[in-house]
Amino acid sequence: MSSILVDTGPLVAILAKRDQFHLPCLEVLKSLRPPLLTCWPVITEAAYLLRQSPTALQSLFRMLEGGFLVLAPLDNTAAPWMATFFEQYEDQEPQIADAALVYLAERERIETIFTLDHRHFSVFRLPGNRRLNLLPETL
Repeated sequence: MSSILVDTGPLVAILAKRDQFHLPCLEVLKSLRPPLLTCWPVITEAAYLLRQSPTALQSLFRMLEGGFLVLAPLDNTAAPWMATFFEQYEDQEPQIADAALVYLAERERIETIFTLDHRHFSVFRLPGNRRLNLLPETL
């Protein structure tokens, strides 16, 4: 499998054993080859959601330190692209992490994202009106 982007939901589910999607996300994870690509907005959201669990938060940072997760840089070209994205999808009320991941998918030519947010990512499109491949395929 080629490069995969990872969203906040799976990271939180993998690190929080009580999360309802913990086991399904671990199953998907077994089929993926690291490193998984993400960005700082995703890490920020995950850290916020894991803030009550210092152990899970430390595990998140170990995933970065150990190379399991790789942070893709967001350069100056991301801002105008994301502004256009927010205009195009304003009815979806996307988060910055959503926009950043779609930007990275387009820039890095990645078509698959590991996300629990199928409601949004099934609507967002890549150039040529192409859909993203979502993992897990069903929730």
